[in-house]
Amino acid sequence: MAPRFSILRTDELNFERSHPLSEFYILSPCVWREAGRCHILLRAVNRSDNPVLKVARIYYGSGTSGIDFVMDSEPVIAPGPEEDDRDGCEDPTLASEGGSYYVYYSGWNQEKKVGQLLAASGPDIHRLKKRGRVFADDAGFSNAKEATIVQAGDGTWRLFLEYAHDGKSKIGIAAAGALEGPWSFQEPLFEARPDSWDSWHLSTGPVSIVDPTAPVMFYNGATADAHWRIGWIEFDEYFTHVTDRCDEPVIAPPPSKREAEDTDIAFAASAVERPGSPEIELYYSIADRWVMRAILGRSAV
Repeated sequence: MAPRFSILRTDELNFERSHPLSEFYILSPCVWREAGRCHILLRAVNRSDNPVLKVARIYYGSGTSGIDFVMDSEPVIAPGPEEDDRDGCEDPTLASEGGSYYVYYSGWNQEKKVGQLLAASGPDIHRLKKRGRVFADDAGFSNAKEATIVQAGDGTWRLFLEYAHDGKSKIGIAAAGALEGPWSFQEPLFEARPDSWDSWHLSTGPVSIVDPTAPVMFYNGATADAHWRIGWIEFDEYFTHVTDRCDEPVIAPPPSKREAEDTDIAFAASAVERPGSPEIELYYSIADRWVMRAILGRSAV
């Protein structure tokens, strides 16, 4: 029985934010539910005609509706002072274990033009301490980023990540007994498909475990000219192999949301299961400009 997803509704997110965040680009919405509220981490980037001067920070906000969020006035993860994230903190992903929050994020060094997958942790989202690189220097991944963290059926953890290889974005996977690591690398579970909407680039997306025996990742795929779309892929409960995969994307940038200068990108960042419902709330960005939520219905065929 293969999962099929339909879009029941889409909404653009609303943010109450003060200066300077009110002037920034915002994207990469990492949303979760806790203690009766919705919480969000956002990547925010200042506007500049010089790309070198665009520096990402990570802000936190909360709300009750899943659409409207009140944002902090200061970032919870800011660049530097270490070299690995001196010029940007991007793409937050959150997991928790043992009373601690773990935020995995991408750090950027403009001088070296190198990205690193980094982590911060703490007992409270406002008391995060940077932990440095997730992987050792010899891990073999170039520009590792866009982490997705999920717990497998046996209680161990899986870390999916995007990395660069041969001019393409690919997806790697690592396993660990605890969120602190250490992480051991495994063989990739899937690759790009020729003559398809995901024929060239792949990037991680959130994993939904509405059915723990058949977890689904809403991953990001693109052609060689970087037309990004959101699709799904299903795994076994231990993340050892793929059990099903979509033929067509679930979400593409709608014409109504695009202007001539916009990039042709829809990019998934997080997913929230609705209590007592098979529906999934998928949070994503369009053209690196609009932050959206889609409510997805799921049926077995």
